Amino acid sequence: MNYWTQISIDYANQRSYLDDLFHVYPTIPEGVRELDNNLWSAIEASFNRKDNDDLMRNLLKMKLFPIKDSYVAYLKKDSSSIERNPKTINRLCGRLYEMGIDKIYERCTEPKETNRQIGPMFNNWIKKKSLGLEPVKLEEFLSNTDDAILGGTDIDRMRFARTELNYFRNKGLDFIARFNGKYVIGEAKFLSSDGGSQNSDFEDAIATLEAKETNAVRIAILDGILYIKGNTKMHKFISNPYKDYNIMSSLVLREFLYQL
Repeated sequence: MNYWTQISIDYANQRSYLDDLFHVYPTIPEGVRELDNNLWSAIEASFNRKDNDDLMRNLLKMKLFPIKDSYVAYLKKDSSSIERNPKTINRLCGRLYEMGIDKIYERCTEPKETNRQIGPMFNNWIKKKSLGLEPVKLEEFLSNTDDAILGGTDIDRMRFARTELNYFRNKGLDFIARFNGKYVIGEAKFLSSDGGSQNSDFEDAIATLEAKETNAVRIAILDGILYIKGNTKMHKFISNPYKDYNIMSSLVLREFLYQL
């Protein structure tokens, strides 16, 4: 198995992994979502009138619809379908009236899910000079051959990767750096569950590792459940067939970079 994968597994199973990882991914829940007062007044009025059509149209304008139903996304995309499908509207509104207006308000103002907030956290951690260097803009990164971490925007990283590193995936990179004259590219993910979008995140990181046309060192900076020994699908993958890939926790990334 890759050395850095192994010590990441050891770290997760023998040390205060989650306590330490909180410095990288401080998943602090956000407060309630703010609602447009005028829109909410209109929702209350249509609810009190029991006006199904108006209630549905107003609620579909909310960022978060108060009930989970497979048909809601369609109605949001095509508002004209509301009048053509009265039985669906009546069914949904029946659930809404049963919930009551207070519960509807509570659902509409729920905080964003933690995993939707987590994207920028890795870059925020790097900006704190956690890897010993402060990220620099593209112009400075190109001006010399010193050890450096490329900051800037996703577009900056994508442009540099394409023009300088032969990286042609139609997907941005979370990390580009140069250490001891070697360029390093990678994706950073916090995998909190096994399945769904988390599997997609894992596969996305692996696709970067398999971008063999690039002349950079490829890494996957992964944290979370994949290091739990057992029967999880991700752990099986990093043990075999991906056992020789540079898969590692953010908590061992610094040591990896400085030994290049």
